[in-house]
Amino acid sequence: MARLGPSLRSRVRVLILASSAVFLSSGCLVKRMALNSVGDMVAAGNSGYMTDDDPEFVGQAMPFGLKLMESLIAAAPNHKTLLLGAAAGFTQYAYAYVLLEADVAGVDDYRRYRELRHRARRLFLRGRDYGFQGLEARHRGFREWFEADPDAVLAEMKEDDAPFLYWTGAAWGMAITISKDNPVLLADQLSVEKLLDRALELDEDYQYGAIHGAMITYEFLRQGAPGDPAERAREHFRRAVELTDGKSAEPYIALAENLSVRTQDRAEFTRLLETALTIDPDERTEWRLVNLIMQRRARWLLTQTDELFAAAQVPAGSDRRLRFPF
Repeated sequence: MARLGPSLRSRVRVLILASSAVFLSSGCLVKRMALNSVGDMVAAGNSGYMTDDDPEFVGQAMPFGLKLMESLIAAAPNHKTLLLGAAAGFTQYAYAYVLLEADVAGVDDYRRYRELRHRARRLFLRGRDYGFQGLEARHRGFREWFEADPDAVLAEMKEDDAPFLYWTGAAWGMAITISKDNPVLLADQLSVEKLLDRALELDEDYQYGAIHGAMITYEFLRQGAPGDPAERAREHFRRAVELTDGKSAEPYIALAENLSVRTQDRAEFTRLLETALTIDPDERTEWRLVNLIMQRRARWLLTQTDELFAAAQVPAGSDRRLRFPF
């Protein structure tokens, strides 16, 4: 075989290097495409939990799904669907499987109650941070801008930002409601308010009124808002029931816990919880799991009626019954 001349050898070397670069570049592209595809499937699968009829089974499976999400996010940190799924997933898991357990434990095991609440706070903050990461993926520099001028950055948000604003605010707000002894978190109250208010302005129909459901609780936490928080909470309740066609247990339980207990209206409390228990979880399969979990809470709350409706009013600073629905 004839030897290649110096000039030709140089050309071949350049061609090989160029081909290798194209191959490696294509490999990275394929990897990114594969990660995005897997990420979409994992995020979709996580939301599929909501149709399940076995809360215990889902409770055991969710941590694995959330850790898988985190692994994929580490490889694809700007995958918006995964980031939204992680923000929602950690918030839902912390509420349904940690915080509700804490309330039950609090009846006769205060140490366990405190441990579970601290764990729930960490999980809520994890969800909040994934929400912020998702907003950063959509709007570079969002968090820094939000800290500097929240009104200005929120004014730039569009309707498809509402899910990220909602889950970030919901996770953050839940962390605050169980952190009355943490002044650093308490100082963030106004930031949560701005996120939730803007999400509601952009898309009040999101997840069939989920933001209205959250605001039933949040109206009692506002700082210096004009008007009667009870009336604002009732309006959010009315709208949440309207948007869900009365097929979701969440707004009934939220109003019972956050308004009926405050006003010591035992008859309303009982009526709302019994209404929540009449809802058929199989009628709207996309809400099946949430309805089953919330109905479990309604049954437990009914067993606590005598304790909740003592002669004294609930203390203004109490955080035992302040809960965001999903």
